Amino acid sequence: PTPHSHGQLIDHGPYRWIRHPMYTAVMLFGAALAMVAASPLSWLLWCMLLAVLLSKALLEERWMAQKHPAYPTYRARTRRFIPY
Repeated sequence: PTPHSHGQLIDHGPYRWIRHPMYTAVMLFGAALAMVAASPLSWLLWCMLLAVLLSKALLEERWMAQKHPAYPTYRARTRRFIPY
């Protein structure tokens, strides 16, 4: 998911508090499924999901910093996945 050439930095709505709200939602949904399944395999898969989403987030943040000069300031005042 590379930044679009004419894309804008969005810093309102849920992006006001966290930089990756969709990833947070996927993590929460995955945790709920792991709790329902209640097996070691489900928690292992959830941990793998976390690793993938963290890797993607770090890569996207690097690209966003290159594309948008205001991104480092935005990054300094927001959290990656969990607000506050």
